[in-house]
Amino acid sequence: MATTIAIAGKGGTGKTTIAALLIKLLSQKGIVLAVDADPSTNLNQALGLTVEETVGGVRERVTEAAKSGSISPGTTKQEVFDYEIRAALVESKGLDLLAMGRPEGPGCYCAANEWLRRSLDRLAQDYRYVVMDCEAGMEHISRQTTRDVDVLLIVSDLTQRGIITAARIKELIGKLRTRVGKIRLVVNRAPNGLPPEIVKLINSHQLELIATIPEDPNLSDLEVKGLPAVELPPDSPLQLKVKEISNKLGL
Repeated sequence: MATTIAIAGKGGTGKTTIAALLIKLLSQKGIVLAVDADPSTNLNQALGLTVEETVGGVRERVTEAAKSGSISPGTTKQEVFDYEIRAALVESKGLDLLAMGRPEGPGCYCAANEWLRRSLDRLAQDYRYVVMDCEAGMEHISRQTTRDVDVLLIVSDLTQRGIITAARIKELIGKLRTRVGKIRLVVNRAPNGLPPEIVKLINSHQLELIATIPEDPNLSDLEVKGLPAVELPPDSPLQLKVKEISNKLGL
């Protein structure tokens, strides 16, 4: 059974970069299913991959086919959805990427979301790890369109707003049916450790800090050149901290 890691946080905290580096690291140990659940679809850029089809497109296309009755007799809607989801995979060495893409359009997608959940559950059986780069509001989890989560990493920047958002994400998870194992906080871009005000806020919300990550000077150079984050040098602060996080989680 695959180990599922979800990475969440407010926009601009660097969660997608951390997700990409974790995916690269885990792909050296077993095949990874990378799920870009953020509608902005940036994980592929951080991994250096190109996305041509998204789950959002599949969901709308299959939903419309089901409504119009154009699905071939003898073929179930679930079978069509399973096939289309696998066709949307972007394959690479050690990992496959699935981009969720745009959110739901107008109308009810309850049936389509159930097909999606079943497809993801079946697909995940072929992988050792599933790593999800979540949208800021984690709407796909609240709609129950993802499998249960073994590890939730909540990424914050060095701001009170980021920590409060992390606390709200943790609170949201507690109200959902989704099973979540470990919940850990990562504070990114913390050049000189954590100031006492941030430490106090983390403790008041009972967030369990797993790592603080300093600003990585190598990252801005890659971004200027349009290169993927996974090309960071092995000894860069981000690479080293992601490895530390993986070790602490027993991954």
